[in-house]
Amino acid sequence: MSKNYYSLGLMRGTSGDGVDASLINSDGDSNYKVEINKYFEYENNLSQKIHSLKDKINTVTDLETYSTELKALEKELTIFHSKVVMDIVKNTKIKIDFVGFHGQTIFHDPSKKTSKQIGDGKLLSQLTQKTVVYNFRQKDIQNGGEGAPLAPIFHKALVKQNKIELPVCILNIGGISNVTIIEDYEQNNLKSRDLGPGNCLIDAWVRKNKKGNFDKDGAYAAMGKTNDLMLNQALDNFDNRPDKNRLSFDTKDFDINFLRGVSFEDGAATLTELSGTIIGGGLFSMLSEKIKKSCKVLVSGGGRKNKSLIQNIKSRISKNLLIVPIDDFGVDGDYVESQAFAFLAIRSFLELPISFPDTTGCKSPTTGGEVVKNF
Repeated sequence: MSKNYYSLGLMRGTSGDGVDASLINSDGDSNYKVEINKYFEYENNLSQKIHSLKDKINTVTDLETYSTELKALEKELTIFHSKVVMDIVKNTKIKIDFVGFHGQTIFHDPSKKTSKQIGDGKLLSQLTQKTVVYNFRQKDIQNGGEGAPLAPIFHKALVKQNKIELPVCILNIGGISNVTIIEDYEQNNLKSRDLGPGNCLIDAWVRKNKKGNFDKDGAYAAMGKTNDLMLNQALDNFDNRPDKNRLSFDTKDFDINFLRGVSFEDGAATLTELSGTIIGGGLFSMLSEKIKKSCKVLVSGGGRKNKSLIQNIKSRISKNLLIVPIDDFGVDGDYVESQAFAFLAIRSFLELPISFPDTTGCKSPTTGGEVVKNF
Protein backbone atom coordinates (compact mmCIF):
# COMPACT_ATOMS: atom_id res chain seq x y z
CA MET A 1 0.00 0.00 0.00
CA SER A 2 1.38 3.43 -0.95
CA LYS A 3 2.36 5.86 1.79
CA ASN A 4 0.44 9.07 2.47
CA TYR A 5 2.13 12.40 3.21
CA TYR A 6 0.99 15.72 4.65
CA SER A 7 1.75 18.47 2.17
CA LEU A 8 1.08 22.21 2.41
CA GLY A 9 0.48 23.95 -0.95
CA LEU A 10 1.07 27.70 -1.23
CA MET A 11 -0.29 29.45 -4.29
CA ARG A 12 -0.24 33.11 -5.18
CA GLY A 13 -2.59 33.50 -8.13
CA THR A 14 -1.93 35.83 -11.03
CA SER A 15 -4.55 38.29 -9.85
CA GLY A 16 -4.80 37.72 -6.09
CA ASP A 17 -3.67 39.91 -3.23
CA GLY A 18 -2.41 37.21 -0.95
CA VAL A 19 -1.61 33.53 -0.57
CA ASP A 20 -3.96 30.55 -0.66
CA ALA A 21 -2.69 27.79 1.64
CA SER A 22 -3.99 24.21 1.58
CA LEU A 23 -2.84 21.30 3.72
CA ILE A 24 -3.69 17.91 2.23
CA ASN A 25 -3.03 14.28 3.09
CA SER A 26 -2.29 12.25 -0.04
CA ASP A 27 -0.23 9.51 -1.68
CA GLY A 28 0.29 11.80 -4.69
CA ASP A 29 -1.66 9.41 -6.86
CA SER A 30 -5.19 8.21 -6.28
CA ASN A 31 -6.30 9.69 -2.97
CA TYR A 32 -6.21 12.96 -1.08
CA LYS A 33 -7.99 14.54 1.86
CA VAL A 34 -8.13 18.27 2.55
CA GLU A 35 -7.17 19.15 6.13
CA ILE A 36 -6.94 22.96 5.99
CA ASN A 37 -7.76 25.74 3.50
CA LYS A 38 -6.81 29.27 4.56
CA TYR A 39 -6.24 32.62 2.86
CA PHE A 40 -3.54 35.09 3.97
CA GLU A 41 -3.74 38.66 2.72
CA TYR A 42 -0.47 40.38 1.81
CA GLU A 43 0.91 43.00 4.17
CA ASN A 44 3.06 46.13 3.62
CA ASN A 45 1.80 46.89 0.08
CA LEU A 46 3.39 43.64 -1.12
CA SER A 47 0.69 43.14 -3.75
CA GLN A 48 1.31 46.66 -5.11
CA LYS A 49 5.08 46.02 -5.27
CA ILE A 50 4.48 42.77 -7.20
CA HIS A 51 2.18 44.44 -9.76
CA SER A 52 4.54 47.39 -10.12
CA LEU A 53 7.64 45.25 -10.78
CA LYS A 54 5.75 42.81 -13.01
CA ASP A 55 4.62 45.73 -15.18
CA LYS A 56 8.28 46.60 -15.86
CA ILE A 57 9.26 43.11 -17.03
CA ASN A 58 8.30 42.47 -20.64
CA THR A 59 11.34 40.59 -22.01
CA VAL A 60 13.96 38.08 -20.87
CA THR A 61 16.48 40.98 -20.83
CA ASP A 62 14.30 42.84 -18.30
CA LEU A 63 14.81 39.97 -15.86
CA GLU A 64 18.51 40.86 -15.85
CA THR A 65 17.91 44.63 -15.84
CA TYR A 66 15.70 44.45 -12.74
CA SER A 67 17.57 41.58 -11.05
CA THR A 68 18.39 43.61 -7.90
CA GLU A 69 14.75 44.60 -7.37
CA LEU A 70 13.62 41.04 -8.13
CA LYS A 71 16.00 39.65 -5.50
CA ALA A 72 14.73 42.11 -2.86
CA LEU A 73 11.08 41.36 -3.70
CA GLU A 74 11.78 37.62 -3.73
CA LYS A 75 13.18 37.81 -0.21
CA GLU A 76 10.19 39.82 1.06
CA LEU A 77 7.76 37.43 -0.64
CA THR A 78 9.54 34.37 0.78
CA ILE A 79 9.53 35.80 4.32
CA PHE A 80 5.77 36.39 4.01
CA HIS A 81 5.27 32.78 2.88
CA SER A 82 7.34 31.59 5.86
CA LYS A 83 4.87 33.39 8.17
CA VAL A 84 2.03 31.59 6.42
CA VAL A 85 3.71 28.21 7.02
CA MET A 86 4.40 29.01 10.67
CA ASP A 87 0.79 30.12 11.20
CA ILE A 88 -0.46 26.77 9.85
CA VAL A 89 2.13 24.85 11.92
CA LYS A 90 1.11 26.71 15.09
CA ASN A 91 -2.58 25.97 14.58
CA THR A 92 -2.39 22.27 13.77
CA LYS A 93 -0.94 19.20 15.44
CA ILE A 94 -0.20 17.67 12.04
CA LYS A 95 3.47 17.16 11.15
CA ILE A 96 3.95 18.64 7.68
CA ASP A 97 6.17 16.55 5.37
CA PHE A 98 6.43 19.00 2.45
CA VAL A 99 5.68 22.57 1.48
CA GLY A 100 4.76 23.02 -2.19
CA PHE A 101 5.87 26.58 -2.94
CA HIS A 102 4.71 27.93 -6.30
CA GLY A 103 6.02 31.48 -5.85
CA GLN A 104 4.94 34.46 -7.94
CA THR A 105 5.08 34.27 -11.73
CA ILE A 106 6.88 37.39 -12.95
CA PHE A 107 7.48 36.43 -16.58
CA HIS A 108 6.37 33.49 -18.74
CA ASP A 109 7.39 33.07 -22.38
CA PRO A 110 7.64 29.46 -23.58
CA SER A 111 9.04 30.57 -26.98
CA LYS A 112 12.11 31.81 -25.05
CA LYS A 113 12.09 28.69 -22.84
CA THR A 114 11.60 30.96 -19.83
CA SER A 115 9.14 30.84 -16.96
CA LYS A 116 10.29 32.92 -14.02
CA GLN A 117 8.67 32.55 -10.61
CA ILE A 118 10.15 34.45 -7.69
CA GLY A 119 10.30 32.61 -4.38
CA ASP A 120 13.43 31.31 -2.67
CA GLY A 121 12.83 27.65 -1.78
CA LYS A 122 16.11 27.33 0.13
CA LEU A 123 15.35 30.36 2.29
CA LEU A 124 11.79 29.15 2.92
CA SER A 125 13.12 25.75 4.00
CA GLN A 126 15.63 27.40 6.35
CA LEU A 127 13.04 29.75 7.89
CA THR A 128 10.36 27.08 8.39
CA GLN A 129 12.57 24.02 9.03
CA LYS A 130 10.50 22.15 6.45
CA THR A 131 11.30 20.27 3.25
CA VAL A 132 10.27 22.60 0.41
CA VAL A 133 9.41 21.72 -3.18
CA TYR A 134 9.61 24.65 -5.62
CA ASN A 135 10.64 25.61 -9.17
CA PHE A 136 7.95 23.31 -10.59
CA ARG A 137 8.13 24.39 -14.23
CA GLN A 138 11.80 24.14 -15.17
CA LYS A 139 12.12 20.40 -15.91
CA ASP A 140 9.06 20.51 -18.13
CA ILE A 141 10.53 23.41 -20.14
CA GLN A 142 13.84 21.53 -20.46
CA ASN A 143 11.88 18.56 -21.85
CA GLY A 144 10.27 20.65 -24.59
CA GLY A 145 7.14 21.65 -22.67
CA GLU A 146 5.75 25.13 -21.94
CA GLY A 147 5.87 24.75 -18.15
CA ALA A 148 2.09 25.21 -17.82
CA PRO A 149 -0.62 24.24 -17.09
CA LEU A 150 0.47 21.90 -14.28
CA ALA A 151 -2.77 21.28 -12.35
CA PRO A 152 -4.35 18.65 -14.70
CA ILE A 153 -2.95 15.57 -12.94
CA PHE A 154 -4.45 16.91 -9.71
CA HIS A 155 -7.74 17.65 -11.47
CA LYS A 156 -7.90 13.96 -12.38
CA ALA A 157 -7.39 12.94 -8.71
CA LEU A 158 -9.99 15.51 -7.62
CA VAL A 159 -12.65 14.20 -10.01
CA LYS A 160 -11.94 10.58 -9.02
CA GLN A 161 -11.85 11.30 -5.28
CA ASN A 162 -15.16 13.17 -5.39
CA LYS A 163 -16.76 10.48 -7.60
CA ILE A 164 -17.76 13.01 -10.26
CA GLU A 165 -19.27 11.35 -13.31
CA LEU A 166 -17.22 11.51 -16.53
CA PRO A 167 -16.74 13.15 -19.01
CA VAL A 168 -15.93 16.37 -17.19
CA CYS A 169 -14.03 19.61 -17.75
CA ILE A 170 -12.37 21.62 -15.02
CA LEU A 171 -12.36 25.27 -16.10
CA ASN A 172 -10.11 27.34 -13.86
CA ILE A 173 -10.54 31.11 -14.15
CA GLY A 174 -7.70 32.88 -12.40
CA GLY A 175 -5.71 35.69 -14.00
CA ILE A 176 -5.38 33.30 -16.95
CA SER A 177 -8.09 30.77 -17.83
CA ASN A 178 -7.25 27.12 -18.42
CA VAL A 179 -9.18 23.93 -18.96
CA THR A 180 -8.59 20.22 -18.28
CA ILE A 181 -10.73 17.65 -20.08
CA ILE A 182 -11.07 14.26 -18.41
CA GLU A 183 -12.83 11.56 -20.44
CA ASP A 184 -11.49 8.56 -18.52
CA TYR A 185 -9.01 7.87 -15.75
CA GLU A 186 -6.05 6.92 -17.95
CA GLN A 187 -3.24 9.18 -16.80
CA ASN A 188 -1.97 10.02 -20.27
CA ASN A 189 -5.44 10.71 -21.56
CA LEU A 190 -5.54 14.18 -19.99
CA LYS A 191 -6.08 17.07 -22.36
CA SER A 192 -5.35 20.58 -21.14
CA ARG A 193 -4.32 24.07 -22.16
CA ASP A 194 -4.55 27.73 -21.25
CA LEU A 195 -7.42 29.37 -23.12
CA GLY A 196 -6.51 33.05 -22.75
CA PRO A 197 -7.27 35.83 -20.30
CA GLY A 198 -9.35 34.95 -17.25
CA ASN A 199 -9.65 37.84 -14.82
CA CYS A 200 -6.38 39.62 -15.72
CA LEU A 201 -7.79 42.22 -18.14
CA ILE A 202 -10.82 43.01 -15.99
CA ASP A 203 -8.61 43.29 -12.87
CA ALA A 204 -6.13 45.55 -14.68
CA TRP A 205 -8.96 47.87 -15.81
CA VAL A 206 -10.43 48.05 -12.29
CA ARG A 207 -6.99 48.76 -10.78
CA LYS A 208 -6.16 51.36 -13.43
CA ASN A 209 -9.39 53.21 -12.64
CA LYS A 210 -8.74 52.93 -8.89
CA LYS A 211 -12.02 51.10 -8.24
CA GLY A 212 -10.44 48.27 -6.20
CA ASN A 213 -8.67 45.12 -7.35
CA PHE A 214 -11.42 43.21 -9.18
CA ASP A 215 -15.01 43.47 -10.43
CA LYS A 216 -16.98 41.88 -7.58
CA ASP A 217 -19.72 39.61 -9.00
CA GLY A 218 -19.24 41.31 -12.39
CA ALA A 219 -21.30 44.28 -11.11
CA TYR A 220 -19.34 46.98 -13.01
CA ALA A 221 -19.62 45.03 -16.28
CA ALA A 222 -23.36 44.59 -15.72
CA MET A 223 -23.74 48.40 -15.56
CA GLY A 224 -21.86 48.98 -18.81
CA LYS A 225 -22.40 48.43 -22.53
CA THR A 226 -19.93 46.58 -24.74
CA ASN A 227 -18.11 48.67 -27.34
CA ASP A 228 -18.52 46.30 -30.32
CA LEU A 229 -15.90 48.01 -32.48
CA MET A 230 -13.17 47.69 -29.86
CA LEU A 231 -14.30 44.18 -28.91
CA ASN A 232 -14.12 42.93 -32.51
CA GLN A 233 -10.71 44.53 -33.02
CA ALA A 234 -9.36 42.79 -29.89
CA LEU A 235 -10.89 39.44 -30.94
CA ASP A 236 -9.33 39.76 -34.42
CA ASN A 237 -5.94 40.42 -32.82
CA PHE A 238 -6.33 37.34 -30.61
CA ASP A 239 -7.50 35.12 -33.49
CA ASN A 240 -4.65 36.27 -35.73
CA ARG A 241 -1.85 36.04 -33.16
CA PRO A 242 1.33 34.51 -34.62
CA ASP A 243 1.67 31.71 -32.02
CA LYS A 244 -1.75 30.08 -32.24
CA ASN A 245 -0.44 26.69 -31.11
CA ARG A 246 0.71 27.93 -27.72
CA LEU A 247 -0.60 25.90 -24.79
CA SER A 248 0.16 28.49 -22.10
CA PHE A 249 -0.08 32.24 -21.60
CA ASP A 250 1.23 34.95 -19.32
CA THR A 251 -0.93 37.88 -18.20
CA LYS A 252 1.60 39.99 -20.12
CA ASP A 253 0.32 38.49 -23.39
CA PHE A 254 -2.81 40.65 -23.03
CA ASP A 255 -3.30 44.33 -22.35
CA ILE A 256 -6.05 46.91 -22.05
CA ASN A 257 -4.42 49.62 -24.20
CA PHE A 258 -6.93 49.10 -27.02
CA LEU A 259 -9.66 50.64 -24.83
CA ARG A 260 -9.79 54.36 -25.58
CA GLY A 261 -12.40 56.95 -24.78
CA VAL A 262 -14.84 54.60 -23.07
CA SER A 263 -16.47 54.97 -19.68
CA PHE A 264 -15.26 52.79 -16.82
CA GLU A 265 -18.41 50.61 -16.89
CA ASP A 266 -18.34 50.21 -20.70
CA GLY A 267 -14.66 49.24 -20.48
CA ALA A 268 -15.50 46.60 -17.85
CA ALA A 269 -18.35 45.26 -20.03
CA THR A 270 -16.12 45.14 -23.15
CA LEU A 271 -13.26 43.32 -21.37
CA THR A 272 -15.68 40.88 -19.75
CA GLU A 273 -17.23 40.02 -23.11
CA LEU A 274 -13.77 39.72 -24.67
CA SER A 275 -12.61 37.29 -21.97
CA GLY A 276 -15.90 35.36 -22.02
CA THR A 277 -15.83 35.00 -25.81
CA ILE A 278 -12.25 33.70 -25.80
CA ILE A 279 -12.90 31.27 -22.92
CA GLY A 280 -16.23 29.98 -24.29
CA GLY A 281 -14.97 29.65 -27.86
CA GLY A 282 -11.68 28.03 -26.81
CA LEU A 283 -13.40 25.56 -24.50
CA PHE A 284 -16.02 24.55 -27.07
CA SER A 285 -13.42 24.02 -29.80
CA MET A 286 -11.44 21.62 -27.56
CA LEU A 287 -14.37 19.26 -26.93
CA SER A 288 -14.94 16.29 -29.21
CA GLU A 289 -18.39 15.97 -30.78
CA LYS A 290 -19.03 12.95 -28.57
CA ILE A 291 -18.59 14.77 -25.27
CA LYS A 292 -20.17 18.06 -26.34
CA LYS A 293 -23.51 16.33 -25.72
CA SER A 294 -22.87 15.21 -22.14
CA CYS A 295 -19.91 17.01 -20.58
CA LYS A 296 -20.14 18.94 -17.31
CA VAL A 297 -17.96 22.05 -16.94
CA LEU A 298 -16.93 22.65 -13.31
CA VAL A 299 -15.61 26.16 -12.75
CA SER A 300 -12.94 27.00 -10.16
CA GLY A 301 -10.92 30.14 -9.38
CA GLY A 302 -12.06 33.69 -8.60
CA GLY A 303 -13.68 34.13 -12.03
CA ARG A 304 -16.45 31.68 -11.16
CA LYS A 305 -17.95 34.40 -8.92
CA ASN A 306 -18.13 36.93 -11.77
CA LYS A 307 -21.74 36.52 -12.92
CA SER A 308 -21.29 38.68 -16.03
CA LEU A 309 -18.27 36.63 -17.16
CA ILE A 310 -20.00 33.27 -16.57
CA GLN A 311 -23.06 34.50 -18.48
CA ASN A 312 -20.81 35.49 -21.39
CA ILE A 313 -19.12 32.06 -21.43
CA LYS A 314 -22.50 30.28 -21.34
CA SER A 315 -23.72 32.27 -24.34
CA ARG A 316 -20.76 31.00 -26.42
CA ILE A 317 -21.26 27.26 -25.93
CA SER A 318 -23.87 24.57 -26.49
CA LYS A 319 -26.90 24.50 -24.21
CA ASN A 320 -26.15 20.79 -23.64
CA LEU A 321 -23.09 21.72 -21.61
CA LEU A 322 -23.79 22.17 -17.94
CA ILE A 323 -21.61 24.96 -16.46
CA VAL A 324 -21.59 24.97 -12.66
CA PRO A 325 -19.26 26.10 -9.86
CA ILE A 326 -17.03 23.24 -8.69
CA ASP A 327 -18.34 24.06 -5.19
CA ASP A 328 -21.60 22.27 -6.16
CA PHE A 329 -19.59 19.03 -5.97
CA GLY A 330 -18.22 19.67 -2.49
CA VAL A 331 -14.93 21.24 -3.63
CA ASP A 332 -13.96 24.76 -2.51
CA GLY A 333 -13.29 26.55 -5.80
CA ASP A 334 -10.97 29.09 -4.17
CA TYR A 335 -8.38 26.48 -3.20
CA VAL A 336 -8.10 24.07 -6.15
CA GLU A 337 -4.75 25.53 -7.25
CA SER A 338 -3.17 25.58 -3.77
CA GLN A 339 -4.31 21.97 -3.25
CA ALA A 340 -2.82 21.13 -6.66
CA PHE A 341 0.64 22.38 -5.65
CA ALA A 342 0.47 20.43 -2.39
CA PHE A 343 -0.30 17.34 -4.50
CA LEU A 344 2.43 18.16 -7.06
CA ALA A 345 4.98 18.54 -4.23
CA ILE A 346 4.33 14.92 -3.18
CA ARG A 347 4.55 13.71 -6.80
CA SER A 348 7.81 15.63 -7.27
CA PHE A 349 9.31 14.02 -4.14
CA LEU A 350 8.25 10.58 -5.42
CA GLU A 351 9.63 11.46 -8.89
CA LEU A 352 6.23 10.85 -10.49
CA PRO A 353 5.32 12.85 -13.62
CA ILE A 354 3.47 16.15 -13.15
CA SER A 355 3.22 17.14 -16.82
CA PHE A 356 2.35 15.24 -19.99
CA PRO A 357 2.57 15.74 -23.76
CA ASP A 358 -1.16 16.65 -23.97
CA THR A 359 -0.99 19.13 -21.09
CA THR A 360 2.20 21.17 -21.60
CA GLY A 361 3.55 19.83 -24.90
CA CYS A 362 6.55 18.13 -23.25
CA LYS A 363 8.20 15.27 -25.18
CA SER A 364 7.34 12.64 -22.55
CA PRO A 365 5.74 12.52 -19.07
CA THR A 366 7.96 14.69 -16.86
CA THR A 367 8.46 15.02 -13.12
CA GLY A 368 8.74 18.49 -11.68
CA GLY A 369 9.73 20.46 -8.64
CA GLU A 370 13.09 20.85 -6.97
CA VAL A 371 13.16 19.30 -3.47
CA VAL A 372 15.23 21.20 -0.89
CA LYS A 373 15.91 20.56 2.80
CA ASN A 374 17.94 23.49 4.12
CA PHE A 375 18.09 22.93 7.89
